[in-house]
Amino acid sequence: MVSPVTVVKSEGPKLVPFFKATCVYFVLWLPTSSPSWFSALIKCLPIFCLWVFLLAHGFSFLGAHSSARKILAGLIFSALGDAFLIWQEQGYFVHGLLMFAITHILYSSAFGMKPLNMHAGLVITAVSSLSYILLYPYLSGPFTYLVAVYIALIGFMGWRAIAGLQLANDLWTWTKLSACLGAMLFMVSDLTIAVNKFCFPVPHSRAIIMATYYAAQMLIALSAVECQDVEVARKRT
Repeated sequence: MVSPVTVVKSEGPKLVPFFKATCVYFVLWLPTSSPSWFSALIKCLPIFCLWVFLLAHGFSFLGAHSSARKILAGLIFSALGDAFLIWQEQGYFVHGLLMFAITHILYSSAFGMKPLNMHAGLVITAVSSLSYILLYPYLSGPFTYLVAVYIALIGFMGWRAIAGLQLANDLWTWTKLSACLGAMLFMVSDLTIAVNKFCFPVPHSRAIIMATYYAAQMLIALSAVECQDVEVARKRT
């Protein structure tokens, strides 16, 4: 297994633009009441940096590993979703929801179906069901089923990420842990969005949503580089 020190040394410099772009977003903290292309750019900039992070590993790496390509595609759809949500009050919330639904499908495919880990699946099913039960009384019209489908998709993505983390068998890697934590943070971010939009105002909701979202995307992007790090470790041993 690749050591955390090796990971920091090899991947840290490539993530510097992401951290800078994230700081720019929080420092500027542009008002959501005045959507503009500039505010969309600032919001999407950290995700653009994660595109660059994956592309920095080389086209040959992306060509050889389908999971990395799927995560890159998921990040592209995420950026589209972020842009749509800038104008959610103008009627583009559903468009953003669709983009992120596609993102979760891509991430689920990247994480794969092995190992199955039905115990994790049952836990995620319970959490997803409770989340929908909480939201259901506040939903109306098409959101009644759109939210249900979205919860099922993000729950499935979370299950596939968590299933790969085999702590009991000591088969885990730092990238599997990264995918697991990223998926869980993504679920926290989206649940906060849903509660704040449909149920009641969540204190500091925007800060919670964006902090967990950016952290989630970074961790999921990191999970895509496992194959390359294994190759590097083998060359050094």
